[in-house]
Amino acid sequence: MKRCVLLTLLIVLGAGLARADRGSIPFDPEVLVFEPSQRAIIGWNGMEEVLILTTDLYSSQPTKVLEVLPLPAEPEVTESDVQVFEDLTEIINSHLRAWSDNGDSRSQGVESLAEAPAPAAEVTFHEQIGAHDITVFKVLDQARFVAWVEAYLAEQNAEAVTVPEPLKQVVGEYLADGYGWFVFDVVSLDSEPVTNQAIQYRFESEQLYYPLRITRTEQGDTTVDLIILTPNPLAEFPGYPMHKIELMHDLITVNNVELEPVSQDLHGLFPPRQDVTLRIWQIKGQLNSFTHDLLAH
Repeated sequence: MKRCVLLTLLIVLGAGLARADRGSIPFDPEVLVFEPSQRAIIGWNGMEEVLILTTDLYSSQPTKVLEVLPLPAEPEVTESDVQVFEDLTEIINSHLRAWSDNGDSRSQGVESLAEAPAPAAEVTFHEQIGAHDITVFKVLDQARFVAWVEAYLAEQNAEAVTVPEPLKQVVGEYLADGYGWFVFDVVSLDSEPVTNQAIQYRFESEQLYYPLRITRTEQGDTTVDLIILTPNPLAEFPGYPMHKIELMHDLITVNNVELEPVSQDLHGLFPPRQDVTLRIWQIKGQLNSFTHDLLAH
């Protein structure tokens, strides 16, 4: 009997999973932060991206953690819902079941889902979204950016916290590559993973983008599950190589009408009634091995 897609459990419920795509600075430098799994939904229409992330980090001891997310453009930040993951998974399931009913072999399911100095940064957004204290800022001075971050941590009562050298290096890479926007997300962690609400980032991008380099300051292995929605299949991968991405099932084409009850933002990303390709990608590896971001067009 054909297997049904199990990504509802693995991506949404994710027992023991951790969080997505950000570099972490624990307020207590003796605490380790772990990230054994990453999950996201990425919708890209050729000009703009909607990136939805869930949050399941855990740490070796209770602490606050500052997470850093680099972006190619200023984002609009809003609260999303893990239900979007479930709904998209059900759309995939329904199409695979239809193939199975018609005897199509593609129905095989998926088991795994600054005359005074200019300021170093300009804050453009700050809001408490549930358990997340989120700040968006534009970097104006790379040389003084790290000191700005450390001052920010001090304001958050993180005594004697400094940005680790590996993270300084990675942030420098992003700045050199033209990524001038960063998101700070302060959350409280302990040794038990807890799933918080999903956060959505919408921003202009000439390529589908998912940050991997920023996570290489973390510990251990990771599995990255991505639900990808694009107008057409993507063929060019100038960053992370395509051959290292596992395609979890055959390409599914859905009409944009199916996305409307799932997410108004994902639905609005594409023209009315346009067909959209939908597929789950998976990336596995050691966090410190990611030297390129996922870029595709």
